[in-house]
Amino acid sequence: MALGELSGTVVETVGRLFGRAQEQRTLPVDLFESDDEFLAVFDAPGAFPADVQVRYEASAIVVRVDRFREFYDGFDMRFPGRGLTLDGRVSLPEPVDAENARASLREDGTLHVRVPKAEGDGEDIEEASDDTEDDEREQP
Repeated sequence: MALGELSGTVVETVGRLFGRAQEQRTLPVDLFESDDEFLAVFDAPGAFPADVQVRYEASAIVVRVDRFREFYDGFDMRFPGRGLTLDGRVSLPEPVDAENARASLREDGTLHVRVPKAEGDGEDIEEASDDTEDDEREQP
């Protein structure tokens, strides 16, 4: 094996390790609060709107970014260092109205998720599930 081939193999292996390490870390997030809502700002570099999934579960905003690498004519991948699947999560400190949450992906590579605070009885408002009817029937 020639030195050039060996160095190419080493660079590719190191790149894959960096990509996997990036996929193991959670997305950085800042959580802000106003009188009416929470704002979570996640780093989502290189993502397009179709790459992003946002859900609310167990009193937390959960984000998954599935990025895709572009192919460049005339170029071979030498250092695949960016993770392709990135996850993030932030817990919210009080009940929210998750049904009216909004998310937007900004040009600066950040994902902004706004979640209104719950009004009234103080319980988390989530999407209705098929279990709701069963729960109502079981109560006396």
